[in-house]
Formats: sequence, C-alpha cells, structure tokens
Amino acid sequence: MKPRSPLTQLATHEVTNMPPHMGDQDLWADDRALRDWFACCGGDDHISHMAKAGKAAGLDETFEKANQANRCVPELRAFDRYGMRINAIEFHPAYHDLLRLVISHQAHNFAWHNEGRAGHLGQGALTYMFSQPEGGVMCPMAMTYSVVPSLRTTPKIEAEWMPRVLSDVYDSRDIPVTEKTGALVGMFMTEKQGGSDVRSNSTVAVPMGRESGIGADYLLTGHKFFCSAPMCDAFLVLANTNDMGISCFLVPRWRPDGERNNLSIQRIKDKLGNRSNASTEIEFQDTYGIMLGEEGRGVRTIIDMVTGNRIYCAMSSAGIMRQALVQALHHTAHRSAFKKRLIEQPLMQNVLADMAIEVEAALALGVRVASAMDHSGDPSENALARIGTAVAKYWNTKRCPYLVFEALECHGGPGYIEESIMPRLYREAPVNSIWEGSGNVIGLDVLRAVSREPEVVSVFMAEVAKARGNDANLDRLIDDLHGEFNDP
Repeated sequence: MKPRSPLTQLATHEVTNMPPHMGDQDLWADDRALRDWFACCGGDDHISHMAKAGKAAGLDETFEKANQANRCVPELRAFDRYGMRINAIEFHPAYHDLLRLVISHQAHNFAWHNEGRAGHLGQGALTYMFSQPEGGVMCPMAMTYSVVPSLRTTPKIEAEWMPRVLSDVYDSRDIPVTEKTGALVGMFMTEKQGGSDVRSNSTVAVPMGRESGIGADYLLTGHKFFCSAPMCDAFLVLANTNDMGISCFLVPRWRPDGERNNLSIQRIKDKLGNRSNASTEIEFQDTYGIMLGEEGRGVRTIIDMVTGNRIYCAMSSAGIMRQALVQALHHTAHRSAFKKRLIEQPLMQNVLADMAIEVEAALALGVRVASAMDHSGDPSENALARIGTAVAKYWNTKRCPYLVFEALECHGGPGYIEESIMPRLYREAPVNSIWEGSGNVIGLDVLRAVSREPEVVSVFMAEVAKARGNDANLDRLIDDLHGEFNDP
C-alpha cells in the first residue's frame, strides 16, 4: 500500500526521479487486447462480470494482500496441543481474503455456470486477470475448475459434490463437506519414484467391502510427493487396484462417518515461488476413497482434469507476463536517464515493443484455445482444443520466465529488490512449465495426439495458415512446421 505523504526532502539530498506508487489498476478496462480478443471470441454476454473482476483484481489492496500471503508462508500443524493428528495448514489471513475474493468472482467454476455460452473463455479471462496479483491462490481455483468432468463420471459423487463446487462462497472450515457451503477439490498424482510417469505409481487401493468398481468405497495405502493446496476438501488420487492397473479415487478430508480421514501431511515443501500456496508430501494408510470412473481407467478418468489445468497454465502465464510488462512500462515512463525518460530511449522502446507483442500473442493463443473448448461439439474445434491445450501450455509457460526477466531488467536495481513485485513474478514464472507436465512430457503428448488422431494436424495447420500473407518470415516458419509434421 502507498505510504501517506513520504518525505522527499531528506537531510543530505532530495529524492527525485523515482517512479510514483502505481496504485490501483483495472485489469479489464486497462487491457485493450484482452477486451478485443474476448469480444472476438464471443464473450459479449460476460463483459459486466469480467469488468467487475478486473477492477477487484487490480486494486492496490489486492496486490498488497498477495505480498503479505507470500511473505507469511503457510505453516503445518500436523498435531493439536494434545498430540492428536489434525493435518492442518495455517495460512496468513491475507490468503483467505484472496481466496474469498477470487471465489466470489467464480474463478473456480465460471465455465460450469456458463456451459455452451463462452464459459471456458470467461474462465480463461478470470485466470489471466487474477494470476497477475497472485498465482498461488489460483492453484486451487484451477484444480476445482478442472475436476468437474471427472466428478461427472460417477453419479454418486456428482450429486454430493457438484452443488458445493458450484458455490461462490469460500468456506475455510475444516469440517465434513456435508456441513459446508462451498468446496474446493485438488489433485495428487506425483509419487517419488515416478513423477510424470504416473503408471509407475505404487499406491494401492483395496475394496472396503464386497462391492468394487465405480462408486465403491476403497482403502488406499501409499504416498504422494507433490500435493498442492492440501486444505482442499477432497483430492483426486491415482492408485493401483490388483491387476486392473491405475484407477482414480476421490479422497475426502473427512470420512462419511464424520471422522477425519487417515491421511498424514508429512511436510510443506520450501519452494522457489508460489509460496503463498502450500505444497506438501502426504502419506495414506488405510485412507478412505471412492472410485471415480471405471476400474483400471484412472488416467482416462483424470485426463480431462489435466486438460483443464493445462489451459489454466497457459492463461496464468500470459497473465504473469502481462503484469511484468505493466510494471516495466510504469517504471520506464517515470524514470529518466541521459536526459530522456527511459520509455523515450530507442533501445528501450524496442525492448518494450517486443514484450508487448509477445504478451498479446500469449493472450491470443490462450484465448483461442479456450474458445475452442467452448465449441467442442464441432469436430474441428474439438481437435484444435485437443492439440491446442498442449501447444499453448508449452509455449506460454516456456516464454514466461524469459519475458519476466526482461521486464525485471528494465527496472535496473529497483527490480531486484524484494519490495518490488518483480522478484515475486520472477519466482512465479517457472511453475506453470512444470505443473501438468514439463516440456518434454507435453511434446510426447502432442506426438501421441498426432499419431492417434491424425486429423488434429490438418486442423491445427489450417488455424495457423490463417496468418499467411502478412509476413514472409512467418510464412516460411509455417512451411517448415508443415514439413516437420509430414516428415516420417
């Protein structure tokens, strides 16, 4: 927050040539590119919703709470004062305030309130805006948004959980979901020995009774190595069931009998960035879970959640890039060197222009793929969404750290100081490239899509070809890409 009336006339000198405090931003009204692309892709019905969200996301107060939530990191309370295990994570009040804010604007479920009406487009825009002040709080938003297709595979689960997932109320109480006004759902896939290779997972699940298969109760034993947002009300977990292979389970924090589920949080990881959001290691010992989807088809059941999380990564990275650019523009507009404002220096203008083009390109890519998801009933749009989510996730998340570094450098020394937002954006920038599959995993996914569904290549190339004729260099790149796809 801006200090009131700071002194500029000091004992030894006068403070001059320093950028003023930025103050409130409007992340919707101030972003012409976002508004244009949103309208271009059919989002007119949601402009009022986006305008309110963008204004709230850009408030100076929101950015200050993000700063507080990252400085005062979550703490594990594995046991209560009497030595009984409670597996609680304590967050700074600012983190809860931010969750309350983003949930009130449907950052976790907008797509499902607006199915068939540019819902995924709106979801992407909300991700893009709210990721600018704080990425950590958006992790449980992304997972809750993405979990819905998986919940719908099992009517018993859908009936109990969907009304609370669709709630716009943040309920932070650690109590059974049947007593709550809203719920968040996470996803734990990674184990120590496998990482992205989930088929090597060692966690096992056995039926609690005679019934097995979809909707049946199981007990899980094993571990998960990277569990973000562990205070969610339930988690999608992959586990082996006898010789049937990997199955998917919904593991709630509380059992149906009202007792705490037997999952043990071992520790909170000390991460590079995304520090407001707890990422933990968890062990299961006879932990209650309900099978989601068909037995042995766990990867298939959870894959739609992965797809949703990947478009989140693309839009979140675009948002981080955009905020880095905004910060660079503000600094260079108010800082002078060699008798000119930095923003008037030709070399700086080149740098800023290059960054502005890349930010809009990242936004356009993410928005186009989100729009394709909204039109999945069209075979061509569905094919574009299939390959586009992987491409957008790969490209935007790979480019994000480089652009944020460039924006940081525009600030000089002040950009390297923790009082600036730039170090936090810089630490946040790599996380989306790792989450939901790092670069090589995404590349392999594209290859699988191309081999199993050859039509995605023609659809993708047709989309890319729309840019032909505007730039000879781009035309050559399109030709090269076409040749790569056709090279056996």
